[in-house]
Amino acid sequence: MSSPRAAFCAIDFGTSNSAIAIPAADGPGDARQTGIRLVPLEGSHLTMPTAVFYATDADDLPPGAHPGPSLDDGLPRCFGRAAVQAYIDGYEGRLMRSMKSVLGTALVDQTTEVGHGLGVKYLDIVTGYLRHLRQKAEAAGGQVLNQVVLGRPVYFVDDDVVRDAAAQASLEAAARAVGFSDIAFQFEPIAAAFDFEQHCTQEEHVLVADIGGGTSDFSVVRVGPQHAVRLDRRDDILASHGIHIAGTDFDRHLSLARIMPLLGHGAFGPSVLGQPPRPVPSRVYFDLTTWHLINTVYQPARVAELRGMADFYGDPAHHRRLMKVVKERLGHALVGRAEAAKIAVAEGGQTDIDLGLIEAGLHNGLDAAQARQALEADVARITACALDTVRLAGLKPAQLGALYFTGGSTGLALLTDALQAAFPTARAVRGDRLASVATGLGLYAHRLFAS
Repeated sequence: MSSPRAAFCAIDFGTSNSAIAIPAADGPGDARQTGIRLVPLEGSHLTMPTAVFYATDADDLPPGAHPGPSLDDGLPRCFGRAAVQAYIDGYEGRLMRSMKSVLGTALVDQTTEVGHGLGVKYLDIVTGYLRHLRQKAEAAGGQVLNQVVLGRPVYFVDDDVVRDAAAQASLEAAARAVGFSDIAFQFEPIAAAFDFEQHCTQEEHVLVADIGGGTSDFSVVRVGPQHAVRLDRRDDILASHGIHIAGTDFDRHLSLARIMPLLGHGAFGPSVLGQPPRPVPSRVYFDLTTWHLINTVYQPARVAELRGMADFYGDPAHHRRLMKVVKERLGHALVGRAEAAKIAVAEGGQTDIDLGLIEAGLHNGLDAAQARQALEADVARITACALDTVRLAGLKPAQLGALYFTGGSTGLALLTDALQAAFPTARAVRGDRLASVATGLGLYAHRLFAS
């Protein structure tokens, strides 16, 4: 009789997408040679958007909605693609995305309204999402899961070790709250290196570029068949470094460049008493393009403040459009338009951003050159971070054998082109953009808990 499988899992809780790995069994995502598999989270999808939609009308729930965990009073909600679709379809409620971004900030212990005066702590939102993942994994594996490896970025918070430690502590507290008793962490780019290593036939140095929604993380790892069998890999990890710039920042800058100018961003007010026109105040546009700050714009005092600023605008149409966005709470939809435009031009194409939800016929275009201009500062900082990582490892770019791309934002050609140009002698290898980290975390969990 075979021994029972170890009761462990590995969770890649990402800013934009999440995945979970469990011990191998027949089914989608099976990887018997590794001892782990990824769990289907929505139909056959092995990854799921990190999104929650709280429905405010218990009698009119979107498809897939169900009462939530007791930690947030059983509020009905749905997750992932269903959450995003519920928002798009116009159901009454609150869409939460990029929850990982609140870890390490003052928001984590604050309460946010999800409708009809009901409030939920941001950390409880994270907890509810992790509980949903655990339930999916337990249903797929047929056993209670008490042990978990959680992925984490190299830095939750740049240049602040106290807040970074607080972010990991908050994520650990959420994991304990959903029932995990044995919790370990692994850096996400190192997990991706473990996934890459499955296909290595010789020893080499790889620079893992894990660029997702919230962070751009890099690790230089020594990999190879003789290293893969070892549990303790500390001496193979030559350097890890990261920066808090990634996909959601790209979306924000594209929105500021191509959408918000139609609402007055960068415009000037009227000339008063012969004085030169002053720029329109810009804070509202930055808040409207940052996922976790958008709802602050809808607070009554803020709305009243913005309504009283009509005289600041030289073009009344700008103020009119801004107020429609604020009154009808269209901020998240506009960030979604920016994200969709980014994806459309990712491989060098062009697209038209339809803004008819603000005003009939309103639109603006985006092509590769405009995207490059909007994102060049971000791309330069990410590339510099990659070069710094190799320097910290005591290597020169020419000593790298491979440059391994993973994370959703590595689908952006202008970004990967810049990184390849910085390491011209390293062969570029593309992993599963959304699942490589989860697979690597599962490999590490198998070595840690099943050995």
